[in-house]
Amino acid sequence: MNSRRSFFRKSIGLAGTFALTPLTEKALAEDIADALQNLHRLSPHDAATDEDLWARMAQAYTVSPTILNLNNGGVSPQPKVVQDAVDRYYHLSNEAPSYYMWQILDRGREAVRRKLAELAGTSAEEVAINRNTTEALATVTWGLTLTKGDEIIMTRQDYPNMIQAWKQKEMRDGIKIKWISFNLPIENDDTIVNEFINATTSKTKIWHITHMINWTGQIMPVKRLCEEARKRNIISIVDGAHTFAQLNFKIPDFNPDYYGTSLHKWLCAPFGTGMLYVKKEKVAGLWPLFPNDKPTDSNIRKFETLGTRSFAPEQAIGQAIDFHHAIGSQRKEERLRYLKNYWCEAVKKNPRVKLHISLKPEYACALGSFSIEGKDVGEVSSKLFSEFQIHTTSIKWENINCVRVTPHVYTTTRDLDRFIEAVLKIASS
Repeated sequence: MNSRRSFFRKSIGLAGTFALTPLTEKALAEDIADALQNLHRLSPHDAATDEDLWARMAQAYTVSPTILNLNNGGVSPQPKVVQDAVDRYYHLSNEAPSYYMWQILDRGREAVRRKLAELAGTSAEEVAINRNTTEALATVTWGLTLTKGDEIIMTRQDYPNMIQAWKQKEMRDGIKIKWISFNLPIENDDTIVNEFINATTSKTKIWHITHMINWTGQIMPVKRLCEEARKRNIISIVDGAHTFAQLNFKIPDFNPDYYGTSLHKWLCAPFGTGMLYVKKEKVAGLWPLFPNDKPTDSNIRKFETLGTRSFAPEQAIGQAIDFHHAIGSQRKEERLRYLKNYWCEAVKKNPRVKLHISLKPEYACALGSFSIEGKDVGEVSSKLFSEFQIHTTSIKWENINCVRVTPHVYTTTRDLDRFIEAVLKIASS
């Protein structure tokens, strides 16, 4: 608690961070900071249901007052303090680009790297900053040295960009993808783990593991999968696009060899920011996606040779981390899961509504999904927007057919009551 109080004094100053922004007047800034501080007086469980505090905290965002955004799983909005940081860094860059970008902002990357590493629970020498999960995991896909006939195991429910990357490597280098498929939701770890084990042969070199299936929100038993892979000397690659800053964990908790994530999702960092984790002893053996003069070096920074890029979003990652800490990782996870269960419990009372996600905490958090008997999911999603101004996304992928719903910390139960009412009206029509 002392460290929490110290954080508020130093980072927020009970209003300082927000008072610097043009949007927030002093009174509003103090109210947001007070709400955040009061959240920390409650246990994560009790904080999850305090609607007054979360409604006050939501004022830190600039989301539409008319469109109800329930597709935060695609990309999340940034709190105003992060938006303003991007603006400041961007305007500074334009004063003298080659000086401020390369001599000032570029040198700030190390501080951001340390903050990210602390949040991830890793060494700063294992964290590279990039633009998204696709870029992070493409670095691994194309950086690993494999030979013709080597096998990788992945699922039909993995993310398309990762699937396409491995398919291209299969076409070009002659490796072989071994496919497994799941009927989701699943509430048994053994079912998932055994599918990976049963597909493994003496030629298997890699298990590609998606921590949370983006289509439905299913949480996979990533710790057990990494452990089982390690027992067999198999490389574990984890797609953590939807779990970093949504779930309260540290990367060493499940000890993968490689891990990639997007920071513009649940961390609410600027658009086009991501992170690659490479276990320290694996750095030297992984070729960078964008070559530099020392491609076999053991320095994690070799994965950041991107050429000219915008330093403003990258530097504002720091403000996003501060805001995340102001809420607290466990409080955030508990609130997000509470919101998902809130609407799921309400809509499932209609027998025509089918949930495609578990309500057990170990198998789901913020992401939820549903369908309505006799109705096309695309039409349901379209009707939610056209008639009720509620933004969701319809999913038709492999054996998955549902509407995905993803609230965020700025979403209130009053917002979800509006969504619930809309779903029940569509279901009864």
